[in-house]
Amino acid sequence: MINREWHLLSRPVGWPKPEDFALVETEVPTPGEGQVLVRNEYLSVDPYMRGRMSAAKSYAAPYELGKAMQGGAVGEVVASNAEGISVGDHVLHFFGWREYAVMDAQHAVKVDPEAAPLSTYLGVLGMTGLTAYAGLLRTASFKEGDVVFVSGAAGAVGSQVGQIAKLKGASRVIGSAGSDEKVKLLVEEYGFDAAFNYKNGPVAEQLREAAPDGIDVYFDNVGGDHLEAAIGSLNQGGRIAVCGMISVYNNTEPAPGPRNLARLIQTRGRIEGFLVGDHYDLQPQFVQEVGPWVASGALKYRETVVDGVENTLEAFLGVLRGDNIGKMVVKL
Repeated sequence: MINREWHLLSRPVGWPKPEDFALVETEVPTPGEGQVLVRNEYLSVDPYMRGRMSAAKSYAAPYELGKAMQGGAVGEVVASNAEGISVGDHVLHFFGWREYAVMDAQHAVKVDPEAAPLSTYLGVLGMTGLTAYAGLLRTASFKEGDVVFVSGAAGAVGSQVGQIAKLKGASRVIGSAGSDEKVKLLVEEYGFDAAFNYKNGPVAEQLREAAPDGIDVYFDNVGGDHLEAAIGSLNQGGRIAVCGMISVYNNTEPAPGPRNLARLIQTRGRIEGFLVGDHYDLQPQFVQEVGPWVASGALKYRETVVDGVENTLEAFLGVLRGDNIGKMVVKL
């Protein structure tokens, strides 16, 4: 049996190029003692993966050159030498970018395909959803009545942040996105009070128009001019949770910082970065609260599904371009 997996051949400079990667055929691995073999059914591609393609020191180890890359995946166990996990079980794990994966059983988390579609365990009910939940409620210290601004709001994380804020009693939720189609989606389907296309004019001006009384919380997925605009509109005691800065991931030179940081003195504002890995203690609370919202339709989600392991790289590049609406997943 043949396994196909994506290898990183060279570290991208600027935007990743196809020649930086290769789809390699290998033999399907055999599980050893305490291991399971999983046939992946869905793979996750996410913006943070761009950082792991660099050799720069970061919060996650760089991908190794000439070896299979990693990422979230969910699939069916097809061979097991481990107690507690049987053939036919479905598991969530971190050995994506490939068709078959072998791993120690401790790295596989059983999921129920009857309770929710498998792909949701990579998105709305998975790491993506927990990122939104922890960033908004813990890092940004959201409280009822807050005015919330979310950048990259039509993405997998951003769309959940806005909806959770509304469900938790935000007085107003504003989102930015990169197309008129996405703006319409935010308002008409996700229930945002206002949204704007950042390509249609200066972000600071559009934000002031959408939030004339300022903002209390900014959930940052973009950085750059969005962060500067948010600082400019921040109310006294405002909080900014920095989840990602996709606008600078492919820069070859350091991006200039916001020019108005001094305003944080006036507003007593706070900026704090966070990683979802620091907040897994919230997982039970997250599932208990968000699961029923998803089941009832109170919290809506979208997925952009790309078919075939051979198209995983293009799906990833699509995330960097902003092609996706909601979570980008690859179906094998």
